[in-house]
Amino acid sequence: MSAWLKDETTLQAGAAPHLGVDIFALLRDQSGPQAAQVTAAGAAWLAGAAPYPRSTLAHWEERPKAPGVLPCGSAFDVVNVPALFGRRMLEQLWAEGPGSGPVATHRGRMLLFAAPGTAQRLPSLLAWEEWGSSGSGDSGDSGEQRGTVPPLLCHGTGDAVTVPPLTCASSDGGPRWVVAPDTRNPWLPGPDVLLWACVRVSRSVSSRGTAHSIFPRADQGANVYDVTRRR
Repeated sequence: MSAWLKDETTLQAGAAPHLGVDIFALLRDQSGPQAAQVTAAGAAWLAGAAPYPRSTLAHWEERPKAPGVLPCGSAFDVVNVPALFGRRMLEQLWAEGPGSGPVATHRGRMLLFAAPGTAQRLPSLLAWEEWGSSGSGDSGDSGEQRGTVPPLLCHGTGDAVTVPPLTCASSDGGPRWVVAPDTRNPWLPGPDVLLWACVRVSRSVSSRGTAHSIFPRADQGANVYDVTRRR
């Protein structure tokens, strides 16, 4: 994916001056919570998911504060979950697991970027665990914790998702990054990791108020993720 962009600070060597803005300069000059900032390398990775990465970056230069639409299935899949359940999944992934890949929120949902192929495999793994409300319950347990995993929307090959703007954090309910792309080769959780997170959330309803929350109510500008943990 890096062959099409040799220099993170320019779109094309010797190219004519663009009428828009220098998207990479904006990304370098951002201030605010580090985990929610897209880096130049992260922008390059995102654009690499599009059929025409240069055109995608040129569009972002013209409209740096506008959301984008990217296809799934090649660079990443996306697991789309209700916001509250997604927050609890992130609590588990960062407090006790390997961390997460990029994560965004949009229209009351949380979008967890995952390894390609996750959209196909995760629903089968969840069904195999018999967590659905219509499960047979032949394990002999009362099953009180079952049925707490909401239906997940898994976006893979043939699907597309809205990604937040690169250079601003929306506070009006629009899409925004929770954990932004920061490298050309981000670590992406696979179906096994996300299955584990679903298991932990579904079995720890009574521990929602733990002291290890990564979503502090105060100081929203804090960098609440140690993104080096997932490397």
